[in-house]
Amino acid sequence: MVPKADFRSYYGRPIVRPAVWHHDIAAYLFTGGLAAGSALLAAGGDATGRPALRRAGRTTALGALVASTYFLVNDLGQPARFHHMLRVAKPTSPMSMGTWILSAFGAAAGVAAVAEAAPLLPERGVTGLARRLLPPLGTAGQYGAAVVAPALATYTAVLLADTATPSWHAAYPELPFVFAGSALASGAGVGLLAAPVEQAGPARRMAVLGAAMELYGAHRVETSKGILSEPYAEGRPGRLLRAGRALTAAGVVGAVLGRRSRVVSALSGVSLLAASLATRFGIFEGGVASAEDPKYTVVPQRERLAAKKSDPGSAAGPVAP
Repeated sequence: MVPKADFRSYYGRPIVRPAVWHHDIAAYLFTGGLAAGSALLAAGGDATGRPALRRAGRTTALGALVASTYFLVNDLGQPARFHHMLRVAKPTSPMSMGTWILSAFGAAAGVAAVAEAAPLLPERGVTGLARRLLPPLGTAGQYGAAVVAPALATYTAVLLADTATPSWHAAYPELPFVFAGSALASGAGVGLLAAPVEQAGPARRMAVLGAAMELYGAHRVETSKGILSEPYAEGRPGRLLRAGRALTAAGVVGAVLGRRSRVVSALSGVSLLAASLATRFGIFEGGVASAEDPKYTVVPQRERLAAKKSDPGSAAGPVAP
C-alpha cells in the first residue's frame, strides 16, 4: 500500500507568517478588557447607589487603561506610532478603530477617575469651583466610558480574527463572546475585591453573566473548529485555557455562595481576575502556535477543496487564510 501523501512546506517553515506581536499584546488584551469591565461596574454601582463599586470601577478603569497604553506603545516600539494612527479614521481597519476607541474611552474614564478626588479639594477659591464641577463631569465621563466599554472589550477579538493566523481567523464568530465575557468577569472581580458584601450585588450578577459568555465562547473555540481547535487544547495554550475555565467556575461559585463572607468574595474576585488573564494569554498563544505549524494552514485548505469537489454548492465552513 502506498502511504497517504503528507503535506510539506519548504524546510518545514511556517506557511503563514506568525504575528509579530509579543506578550505585551497578550497583556494588553487583558488590561483592555479589565478597563472595559471596570467602567461598566462603575456605571452600575453609581446607578444603584453603591459608592464602593463606583470608586473601585472608576479607579481601576483608569489604572488598567494606563497599563493598556503602556503595553500597546511598548509593542509598537515608538510612542509616535500611536499618535500617527489618530491622523486618519479607517472603519475597515480594526487597528485604526481600536485606536480611536481607546482614546475616547481614555478621555471619559480619566475624567471619571479624577472626579473621585473632588472631596479632597479645599472648598474655597479655584479649587472650590473644581470641587463643585468635578462630580457632574465625572458622572458624565463615567457613563460615556460605559457606552464605549463594549467596543473596547471586543474590538481586540476582531483585530485577532482579522489576521491570517489560522486558529484566530477560524474563531471569528466566538472570540467576541470570549472577550466580552472575560471583560465582564474581570470587572466583577474588581467589585468583589473592593466592595463590602452588602454592595457587591451587581458585581455578582456581572460575574455570572460574564462567566456564561466566556465559557460558552471558549468551549466553541476549543471544540468546533476541527483541526484548528487543536492549538487551543494542547501544550501551554491548552493548560492556560483549562486553568481559565477552572478559575472562572471557582470564581462564580464563590461569588454566588459567598454573599455573606468578605473573605470568600475577595477570593472569588482574585479567581475571576486570574481566569481572565489566563484566558487572554491562552487565546493569544493558541493563535501563535497555529501559525507556526504548517499543518494548520495546509490541512484546512485541503479539506475545503475536497468538500468543494464532492459538493460544489455547499459551504465549506469558516474561511481560513
